[in-house]
Amino acid sequence: MKLERKDRPLLFSETILPDIFFAEYLPELSGDCLKLYLYMNFLSKYNKTVKINDLSKKLSLPVKAISESVDVLEKEGLILKKTSGYIVVNLQEVTLNKLYSPNLTASEDKVKSTAKNKSRAKAIDHINNMYFQGIMSPSWYNDIDIWFNKYNFDEQVMIALFDYCFNRSALHKNYVQTVAEAWGNNKIKTWSDLDLYYQKQEKLTSIKKTIAKKLGKYNGLTQYEEAYIEKWVFDYGYDMNVIEIALKRTTFKQAPSFEYLNNLISDWHDRKFTKPEEILVFIEQRRKQIKSANELKKSTSKSSYSQRNYDDLDFLYANNTNTKKEA
Repeated sequence: MKLERKDRPLLFSETILPDIFFAEYLPELSGDCLKLYLYMNFLSKYNKTVKINDLSKKLSLPVKAISESVDVLEKEGLILKKTSGYIVVNLQEVTLNKLYSPNLTASEDKVKSTAKNKSRAKAIDHINNMYFQGIMSPSWYNDIDIWFNKYNFDEQVMIALFDYCFNRSALHKNYVQTVAEAWGNNKIKTWSDLDLYYQKQEKLTSIKKTIAKKLGKYNGLTQYEEAYIEKWVFDYGYDMNVIEIALKRTTFKQAPSFEYLNNLISDWHDRKFTKPEEILVFIEQRRKQIKSANELKKSTSKSSYSQRNYDDLDFLYANNTNTKKEA
């Protein structure tokens, strides 16, 4: 491996990373990606042609891991693909261009100066100090401003958004954006909205656990089974009192499925039943109807059988009579 020195011998040279990397990009990278990026930064100081296989051997990583990490680094904007290879991007220059590109991003000062009121600026400061140790990346200010405007979150909800992600060790932009979008889709704007949303989610979680336990699904529910339950709870407005009735009906089935449960519960919803009592009355009525129908069927079958016996005997008798007459 041939390395061409520039200013200093290898022993005294340094590979420097800008602080923006630690604030902006580091949380998004896996261990393999970070390992590769650091080594590429080191190699970028030298006029060196490097191959994937060489990187694999040098970093003790599989070739597949190297290729996937290269794709991630390119997607994150840390390296730029050229005809002859890759360029390690100057992150300070890129960040500066973003900050001063009109209609695209906003610096900390711009966000604070254009905030609707002082409490929004206070919320931003709180997020910076509480979750970023006072060194929040400039691009976060732009994202916060976008989420304020797009979802109409109030300050308490915005702080709760970062607190939620921080407590789950997922304070990176893709995850925060996903949660923000979910809250926005659920029409969460104020703290009261968020509190009501939490209550609904807690109720849903409790119902899911109860159903899984009663059905013996100790490995958890599938995504599709959970979707059924969410429909029963959120769309139909049913709680465990109603769902419990459907679960008890599974004792009549050898291999009850969620589709069977869904058909039962959806039928009750279509009939506009809202209370367990209404459903129980309906089930009892159906039971009586089925019992009456079976008894009628049984009675009819018995009557037909008796009539057939009579007809047969009468036929035999007539036949014997005719035979005697002929004799």
